[in-house]
Amino acid sequence: MPAFPLEPGQSQLLHGPEEQHEFGAALAPALPPAAVLFLEGELGAGKTTLTSGLIGALGFSGPVTSPTYALIHAYPTPVGRALHVDAYRVRSVQELYDMDLEDLIAGSRLSVVEWGERLYADYPDAPILRLEHLEGEEDLRRVTRIR
Repeated sequence: MPAFPLEPGQSQLLHGPEEQHEFGAALAPALPPAAVLFLEGELGAGKTTLTSGLIGALGFSGPVTSPTYALIHAYPTPVGRALHVDAYRVRSVQELYDMDLEDLIAGSRLSVVEWGERLYADYPDAPILRLEHLEGEEDLRRVTRIR
């Protein structure tokens, strides 16, 4: 398995949505089966674009959209289901567990969780990436591995 593209504390600049998508695709081979990946970042920082690249690299060819209102989107891929979870709108993490999140994650090839800070302790080995806008640079993002 290839190494994860960033070590904790390292950052990389991504120029435009295409590089965000490509960075996501580069993560796929570095994440083991049943992996959880947390994404942080303000609205519009590129979390869903990065996720689209990642899920596309697993073989899903359809559109990947933000699960803000549905909370969880599941995408079938040739290597197993990929989950995209958005915990932004939940009042309590228990809402996600009541939707069988634990079993869904256990049965998935990959689970990407946006706004999942309240789940970090439940998945202590999961990498955390933060995406940030850079002031004055509309299409430039910095991605930093937090954990």
